[in-house]
Amino acid sequence: MLDTEGFIRRLPKAELHLHLEGTILPSTLVELSARHDARPLTLAEAESLYQFTDFTGFIEAFKAVTRLLTQPEDYELAAWRMIERLAEQGVVHAEVYISVGVIYMWRNHDPAAFEPIFEGLERARERGQRELGLSLYWIFDAVRHFSVEEGARVFRKAAEMRQHFPSIVGIGLGGDERRTGSDAYRALYAEAAGAGLRLTNHAGETTGPEAIWEALSIGSERIGHALSALEDPDLLHELKTRKTPLELNPTSNVRTSVCASFAEHPLRFYFDRGLLVTLNSDDPAFFGSDLANEYLLAHTTQGFTREELRRLAANSIEASFLPDSAKADWLSRIDSAR
Repeated sequence: MLDTEGFIRRLPKAELHLHLEGTILPSTLVELSARHDARPLTLAEAESLYQFTDFTGFIEAFKAVTRLLTQPEDYELAAWRMIERLAEQGVVHAEVYISVGVIYMWRNHDPAAFEPIFEGLERARERGQRELGLSLYWIFDAVRHFSVEEGARVFRKAAEMRQHFPSIVGIGLGGDERRTGSDAYRALYAEAAGAGLRLTNHAGETTGPEAIWEALSIGSERIGHALSALEDPDLLHELKTRKTPLELNPTSNVRTSVCASFAEHPLRFYFDRGLLVTLNSDDPAFFGSDLANEYLLAHTTQGFTREELRRLAANSIEASFLPDSAKADWLSRIDSAR
């Protein structure tokens, strides 16, 4: 087991479905509370915020944690801590969601309030590249249970800022699918694609396969979760034919009670049928499992061999938005990892 854990950490890999806010550990939350609260949280109080039993509870916990992100320095701290932990796991590249929709809503829809926050995030990203050799792209996430108008602000801000910050690679649509589907964002996705942004989408996490079909129909290049694709053989065939990358998050799905157990997660089913699956941790601080542990659980619970873990790592690089030259370099290093 220890040797397998070492192999996993030595294996170069990318994390493609990771929410910045979901990486904030209770210990960091205590630190943020000490900066902002008249009566700072104790560690026990902070840990209690991370307790939930279903998806709705998770959303509420997420809100409670993100309320303490108020200054650029808070975001810089959260991003740097995230980058440190990624590097420790052998992650060489990450594409990280920022809940820009939440930031706008909590700052009275003031677009100007976001630039200083993003500069804090960029300081952490640049430090991670410089000191740890970890590359990172940002994905602006429009939270779908707000309005389509709010989503438009997020996507257009991404297009505007991308001209000055090439690290802004794409847009996403997270939040509660049960509130709003993807079709309402069709025109915005086309507009974002025209601006050179890559298109991701959370679909099939708490909804049926029709949500994944809808996400594909508006141009989504990568699908997050895709849990319910299991229910539709035609959809599985379509995903395989298109080679659509799937950002799978097994422990996340278990912790939010949309999947019964890691053993029952369709990771193995999809992999064996040749779908382009990637492993991710989603919100590791909330779900108690980072990317290295997801790889280990794939090995211990679903029987993934070393060579299959190597294939998952290669999938993560191939599914990334990295340039082809960088992909080729990392794929070569994955092949030689022992």
